[in-house]
Amino acid sequence: MSAPTTPTTAEELRGAGLRVTAARVALLETVRHGDHLDVEAIASGVRDRVGHISLQAVYEALHALTAAGLIRRIEPAGSPARFEGRIGDNHHHVVCRSCGVVADVDCAVGDAPCLHASDDHGFSIDEAEVIYWGLCPECSTACTS
Repeated sequence: MSAPTTPTTAEELRGAGLRVTAARVALLETVRHGDHLDVEAIASGVRDRVGHISLQAVYEALHALTAAGLIRRIEPAGSPARFEGRIGDNHHHVVCRSCGVVADVDCAVGDAPCLHASDDHGFSIDEAEVIYWGLCPECSTACTS
């Protein structure tokens, strides 16, 4: 018996009901290999892989991939939207107040959605979005120097 094979990026796009294009493949791979990238960084990464692509095409592809559940969009307050390939595990984020770097934080306590609302107002809660704020190690060191 052989080990299960990991689907290709093109197969994942098809499986999500999306048309496979070189730009979408490059975009999905750029997001997955990046670290909470903003739209400009994603566009640059896609251009490095496939050549010219308009910013509008990048926005449209990001919207389609997010809607299909292949990538996740986060929007820390005061920051541009960022995108990541880590999906489906209800993790959280920590953001540096000084430089804006973002890092993943695994679910803090308990089962998803990780937090139990003090009053759910009748909602059936399936996800909690938590953003921790502080200073990254480099900015903390710079502040104490």
